[in-house]
Amino acid sequence: MVRGIHLPHEVDQIRDLEIRDSDVFVVTYPKSGTVWLQQILLLLDSKGDMDSIAKKAVFSITGLVPWIESNGQVQMFVKAESPRYRVTHLPYHLMPKELILKKGKVIYVARNPKDVLVSFYCFHKMAKMLETPKGFDEFFDKFMRGEVGSGSWFEHIKGWISHKDDLNMLFITYEEMIQDLHTAVRRIAEFLEADLTQDQLNSVVKHSTFKNMSQIPKSNMELMPDDMFDHKEGRFMRKGIIGDWKNHFTVAQNEQFDEIFNQEMKDFPVPFIIKDSSCI
Repeated sequence: MVRGIHLPHEVDQIRDLEIRDSDVFVVTYPKSGTVWLQQILLLLDSKGDMDSIAKKAVFSITGLVPWIESNGQVQMFVKAESPRYRVTHLPYHLMPKELILKKGKVIYVARNPKDVLVSFYCFHKMAKMLETPKGFDEFFDKFMRGEVGSGSWFEHIKGWISHKDDLNMLFITYEEMIQDLHTAVRRIAEFLEADLTQDQLNSVVKHSTFKNMSQIPKSNMELMPDDMFDHKEGRFMRKGIIGDWKNHFTVAQNEQFDEIFNQEMKDFPVPFIIKDSSCI
């Protein structure tokens, strides 16, 4: 948990929340497409009308689809009207127990952990609520030991995947969305039983591309206050590509990562795109 962002006693209350069938939770490990899904959810709800979202009086779209574990969000969730859309980085064991009754819907978005590591490293340098890393090598070692803000990537994904069949869950990967956003959006829409025309669906896709989102202030986080992000250290939306880890990993780090990945995930097959690495 992040000091100033999460309060332990509020996080503890999440387990006992009453869940409605219309509730939707997007679950990710950090830097795996959370804001992307926030945008898609809002656009599906508005039937592709980006103007209606832009008019909302918030700094960013995170104010419209908030993190359930953020300060004060538990009580807001209880009082909110349906449908209640929330995102979370929490591990499975901290989420509402009623999810296992197949109440509500869960969309789990996974991303190649090598790219997650690089993106998370860059995010640490600009996010003032997180520890500033001394360098990539140090951050790499901490990530592999699970000593970063959201804990172990391996434990996070294994915890959720091991309960996939117990939940009303859609599993989708960041790489699928990069390669064929239209198909990914259609899968999400069908899972949510969203009734959209083809033109409306096309509008959702259009306004959810990396290029378009990076130009929308409420989507790219440019309006977030300086006490949260040091915008001089980089952009929240950096590249939106697959395989940027190759520009950062040494050969030894890549070999070490593959060895640990194969050991940790041998009983948890995850359909990442196979390309130049055993864990992509």
